[in-house]
Amino acid sequence: MTVLSMPSGLQAASERLAHLPRDTRDTLFQLAVISWTVAPHLLHLPWWCGLLTLSVLAWRGVLALRGGALPSRWLVAGLLMLAAGLTWSQERTLLGKEAGITMLVVLVSLKTLELRARRDALVVFFLGFFLVLTHFLYSQALLTGLWLLGAVWGLLTALTLAHMPVGRPSLRRAGAVAAKAAALGVPVMVVLFVLFPRIGPLWGLPQDAAGRTGLSGSMRLGGVASIAEDDSIALRVRFEGAAPPQSQLYFRGPVLSTFDGREWTRLAPTFPAAQRPRLELQVAGPPLRYEMTIEPSQLPLLPLLEMTPDMPGTAPSIPGWLVVQRVDGQWQTDRPLVERQRITATAYLQHRHGPRADMLGLRDLVDLPPNTNPRTLQWAAQLRSQPGMQTADGLVLAQAVLAHISNAGFTYTLEPGPYADNAIDEFWFDRKLGFCEHFASAFVVIMRAMDVPARIVTGYQGADDALQDGYVIVRNSNAHAWAEIWLPQRGWVRIDPTAAVAPERVRRSQRLAPPPGLMAGAVNSLNPALAQQLRAAWENVNNRWNQWVLNYSRGQQFDLLRSLGVGSPDWTDLASVLIALLCGGALAGAAWAWWDRHRQDPWQRLQQRVQAQLAALGVAVELHHGPRERAQRVRLALGPRGDALAAELEALDRARYGDAAAGSTSALRAWWAGFARAAKATPATRP
Repeated sequence: MTVLSMPSGLQAASERLAHLPRDTRDTLFQLAVISWTVAPHLLHLPWWCGLLTLSVLAWRGVLALRGGALPSRWLVAGLLMLAAGLTWSQERTLLGKEAGITMLVVLVSLKTLELRARRDALVVFFLGFFLVLTHFLYSQALLTGLWLLGAVWGLLTALTLAHMPVGRPSLRRAGAVAAKAAALGVPVMVVLFVLFPRIGPLWGLPQDAAGRTGLSGSMRLGGVASIAEDDSIALRVRFEGAAPPQSQLYFRGPVLSTFDGREWTRLAPTFPAAQRPRLELQVAGPPLRYEMTIEPSQLPLLPLLEMTPDMPGTAPSIPGWLVVQRVDGQWQTDRPLVERQRITATAYLQHRHGPRADMLGLRDLVDLPPNTNPRTLQWAAQLRSQPGMQTADGLVLAQAVLAHISNAGFTYTLEPGPYADNAIDEFWFDRKLGFCEHFASAFVVIMRAMDVPARIVTGYQGADDALQDGYVIVRNSNAHAWAEIWLPQRGWVRIDPTAAVAPERVRRSQRLAPPPGLMAGAVNSLNPALAQQLRAAWENVNNRWNQWVLNYSRGQQFDLLRSLGVGSPDWTDLASVLIALLCGGALAGAAWAWWDRHRQDPWQRLQQRVQAQLAALGVAVELHHGPRERAQRVRLALGPRGDALAAELEALDRARYGDAAAGSTSALRAWWAGFARAAKATPATRP
């Protein structure tokens, strides 16, 4: 049998730490806890802040190991002023989220250079607990919570060590005490979580980086040489009944109608309101009811399934929010989605929308910027002039353009390279490389050049094949752009040009994927399905965290009160129940404290039992005598006959007051058993 042993270097380091003085050991542990707490912030803060923080913590660790003197307060104040100056130069303020957290991290690290007394350590603990809270301003994900759970446990352990002045208690014992203290606070935490009024975040979440998939309020053509597939989840959808096929999963986002030659934005109408096209939605077929959980997107919209009408019982709603459907079919909110939202709505996959007859406002949707993409406009004019095309309707013209895309050697790719000013000309005639925005943009420009009203719709198309906890998963990599053309008597008709070159993208939602990273590539080479299984398992856990914790809302609080018999609950009922529970908990805590105060200390009980046992052997001791004093009196009274008994009392003295002081109830009980055996074997003093 092979016995695994610790490497000699690690073993030597462990033994060295075990023999360090207590003050040094506790200081190093506290520095490690602060480093653990600060670490996630280093991903968001300026580089100089991370460098300064790590340097200060390392410097303080070296001083603790060498027993060196702490720096002067003037040096610490100078470093603080330097950090404040750097923060001001970068943020132009010392307030707000970024500047405030930067200064807080610096303060925590600099305060470790002033650990001269327990009061200084308590200040570091207080700042550390406050620093834990600030992490949730960046992320409330499950991983963040688990990381900070370790930080809280470490801070509680360090705080416990600071209140254990006797002996040299082990880190394991202090950690156990901290864990028990945290466990006692869990019921209060649960009550506050369930009943405390729900409030929104103080600040929004950061914007997504450019050059990745996902929704945006505009679409710039050719500005990104390559695009990375973002596989993070954008939506979770649960359908009542079977989910529709992939080809019908179109989630409508921003509708872009104004083009300046490079960028598509929302329509800037030039006609009076009465002459602009309206939604004029007509639905048919069976309704499709669904529940959707939308991840934060920083956009003021709900990417709902096409087409979700604004009708009683079908329209989505968010308590406290204004949600309206625009004339282009997009669902608009009165503020950006900076937090996760869960809604229910009803869609009709069979629908028609838009005006049936031509109107002046549709002229805005054939407008093109002058002096841009001349070759594409000439190609469209030639197509229009072909025999049979002069009088053809928009659908026939669209089919001709799609046929050209299918047969002219176009390629769907995530790395088309950058395009010049006349990006559509270069795409249509020269490069023929692009992703959905290139195909949709070129198609809409050509249709407008042939006097067919057209516009771009962005959103999500398709989803994962496998369900997760009954939810259809739509990722940011499902972000898509397609086109709509207007036809007389039919209104707006969806045309997806990407399907002409990559039909699997639409029919089966087979997204292109960038080359995997080193770790992902290694996992895929060992087991191609393992990475997918691990990701699905983790996303299931995250989904439950989102549903049960982050999505716990005021409505669910009121539902809880209704289940308890409150007819029409409001915030006053919520406050009353919360106050009643807290008062009950406070009374229970006071009763326990009274009982604990009046019960006898196990150590005092043990002293009384030892006193009685020694009196039976003829050894006179007082209650205030310690174990060492009692051992001396035993030897004086019993001589050699009392050596075993005296040895037991001296062992108790070492356990109680020695370097590795331990006085738990179980340890005292075990000692008493040994002492009682020694007393029984000791003859009493002759009268």
